[in-house]
Amino acid sequence: MDFRLLFDYFSPEMATFIISMLPVSELRGSIPVAIGIYNIDPLKAFFISIIGNMIPVVVVLITIEPISKYLMEKSKIFNKFFIWLFARTRRKYNGKFEKWGALALVTFVAIPLPITGGYSGAIAAFVFGIPFKKALPLIALGVIIAGVIMTGLSLGVWGF
Repeated sequence: MDFRLLFDYFSPEMATFIISMLPVSELRGSIPVAIGIYNIDPLKAFFISIIGNMIPVVVVLITIEPISKYLMEKSKIFNKFFIWLFARTRRKYNGKFEKWGALALVTFVAIPLPITGGYSGAIAAFVFGIPFKKALPLIALGVIIAGVIMTGLSLGVWGF
C-alpha cells in the first residue's frame, strides 16, 4: 500500500505535521516522509516536524501529572502500578539521571531510536519529577537535535 494514500485528503505539509504528532513516528517518521515522499523542502519539513512533534509534548507535560493523580486516587490498581513504576524507574535510573542531569534528558530525546523521543522524554521528565519549565526546553532541544539528525539522514548527508 502506498503510504501517501493514508493522507490523500491532506496537503503534504498537513500530512507531515500529523505524522510528526503521532507517538510511534514523531519527527523520526515525518521528516523522511516529507523529504522522500512529498518532496517538501528540507528546511520546511524540519520546522513543520519540530512544531508538530512539540505540540503533544506540551500536552503530555501538562496533563500527565493530574491524570496520574486522578487514576491513583480512583483505582487501587493504578495506584499500585504508578507506585511500582516510579519506585522501579527511580531506583534503576536515578543515579544516571543525577550524574548526567539535563544532558540525560536531551540525549534520550535526541537519539532517533525506537522508544525515545518527545513523548518518552515527557514521560521520563514526569517520572523523575522534572518541572515543566525545565523539562520543556530540554525536550525541545532534544527534538531539534533529532530533527537535525533525521534531516541529515534523509538527505543522505551521513550516508546511512
